[in-house]
Amino acid sequence: MEAKMATSLWERQNLAYQDLSEFPPDLAEKEGAKVEELDLTCNKLTDLKFLIDYPRLTTLILDHNNIQSHVKIPLMPTLHTLWVNHNKIKNLGTFVSTLTKNCPNLKLLSMMNNEAAPSYFNGGTFQQYMDYRYFVISKLPKLEVLDDKKITPDERSEAERIYGRTVSICGQLNVKLKSVRW
Repeated sequence: MEAKMATSLWERQNLAYQDLSEFPPDLAEKEGAKVEELDLTCNKLTDLKFLIDYPRLTTLILDHNNIQSHVKIPLMPTLHTLWVNHNKIKNLGTFVSTLTKNCPNLKLLSMMNNEAAPSYFNGGTFQQYMDYRYFVISKLPKLEVLDDKKITPDERSEAERIYGRTVSICGQLNVKLKSVRW
């Protein structure tokens, strides 16, 4: 029992509110392999390449940073929860394409208060909000929750109708299927 308690100390790493503009490389190299949950809330990060040293990461919280649409994210097959609220993500297609390729097992994604995620709170219309949801749902087939709302079967069906369906093959390749009407 003591061994389990000792290892669980490193499963969660909290570096929130540290005013970091770059991630300390020695910390990533030394501790990254042990960490499953990483909280980097309220920093100034723009580069996520350091995540290559976090192979076990399941949860990543990047709220209130300087993450942009073209951010490079390494392959993270174990990541299932990603929060990027209050960042500088403007191009939804570019950002979601990166997630589709490099975070194929996402179940929970929260992008609130980014320009790419229109809502009532940042000047978006209801139709823009719904289109944003349908687009993201169509590209991330394992997603269960988007922002603060569980994805319903009706939403998934509508997303597939509008954008086609992306199917993950062996967790590596995503193929878009569009139903053909005769």
